[in-house]
Amino acid sequence: MMGSVSTTSRGPRRAPASRTADGAVPYDAEVLVIGAGIVGLSTAYALTRAVPGTRVTVLEKEPGPARHQSGRNSGVIHSGIYYPPGSLKARFALSGSAEMAKFCAEHAIPYELTGKLIVATERAELPRLHALIQRGRQHGLPVRELGPAQIAEREPHVRGLAAIHVGTTGVCDFAEVARHLARLTSAAGGELRYGPGAEVTAVDRRAGRGVAVRTADGSVLRARVLINCAGLHSDRVARLAGDEPAARILPFRGEFHVLPLERRELVRGLVYPVPDPAFPFLGVHLTRGVHGDVHIGPNAVPALAREGYGWRTAGAADLAAALGFPGSWRMARRHWRYGAGELRRSVSRRALTETVRRLLPEVEPGDLLPAPAGVRAQAVLRDGTLVDDFLIDEGPHTVHVLNAPSPAATASLPIGREIAQRALAALRLV
Repeated sequence: MMGSVSTTSRGPRRAPASRTADGAVPYDAEVLVIGAGIVGLSTAYALTRAVPGTRVTVLEKEPGPARHQSGRNSGVIHSGIYYPPGSLKARFALSGSAEMAKFCAEHAIPYELTGKLIVATERAELPRLHALIQRGRQHGLPVRELGPAQIAEREPHVRGLAAIHVGTTGVCDFAEVARHLARLTSAAGGELRYGPGAEVTAVDRRAGRGVAVRTADGSVLRARVLINCAGLHSDRVARLAGDEPAARILPFRGEFHVLPLERRELVRGLVYPVPDPAFPFLGVHLTRGVHGDVHIGPNAVPALAREGYGWRTAGAADLAAALGFPGSWRMARRHWRYGAGELRRSVSRRALTETVRRLLPEVEPGDLLPAPAGVRAQAVLRDGTLVDDFLIDEGPHTVHVLNAPSPAATASLPIGREIAQRALAALRLV
């Protein structure tokens, strides 16, 4: 077998590698990580820190890290206020927000703790706003109730009946965080393989022995444990490994707009609507990023391909798989009204403007300039339920991250440690 790592009270030490009869080490790595998004890279980084010397290889089909969800978001460091106590999202976001800010400060990555407003614009939203206040206090977050005058003091162009201010929310450059994690992993001896040739096309798993992965360039890599952080393709990778995940990934495109330079003064920080608890989406919000740009969005519309960043991008196989999945139809029947509203805002600039004006009355249709979209990898069960929490599953020699939407970037450092510990347990190193 490939060498193991044991720990003592004096710290980790590398145990000698076992070899075959001819002296060859049968594994190319102890751990293979599929996906160089922020979660995959955080996991690889955590492995190299937990047990120095562990051989880790990251496979990414794109030419570099953070090319999908990790690099196509609003850059918000979430506080954790939305998530139910006891959930993985709450646990990881609460610790991850402080840890992400510290990581950015230590590595000179742009970030700012701006705080944010969650604003009720209709009386029907006030009970949900008050429930969020109570949840924030349960989590020990610094939350303040604000009236209309206090809202105007913080955001002069925003209007609302009431709001809460959450002081631990901020913004950063998550793509740069991912790139830095990649550099740290490489410096610690990890190997990162990028490009179309690194795409995983087959997985052979054998109990008691490990996994062998074939990539698009014909290479075969052998490891003791496989970690699946493939995001939009995580369920497919799980099936390649011989597991049948309970959820299927359905892609939802989040379309962003930006304010023109001369209108950026309309938004000073972060402004969110009161979310609907029936959905894992937070609604169209206003975000001033670390570089001064003001994003508006995203909405959430079904994408026609797993990497469908525009209406013209469609994948026949992706679309057929989504339409053939019973959960897609059950979800559509359950949430068609909400979906219709999202589609309307996608195709109508005026409809989108009306939504934004609930928070920002002075905005005009011409102020909403199209910006690059993102695609959310949303796990959906066969009964049509949208999986709301992080979903991490395990099989022989495998750890599958099957649902890691927002706040996964915020929480990526503690999530990475959790996944790494599961992999190390599978290696019998902890």
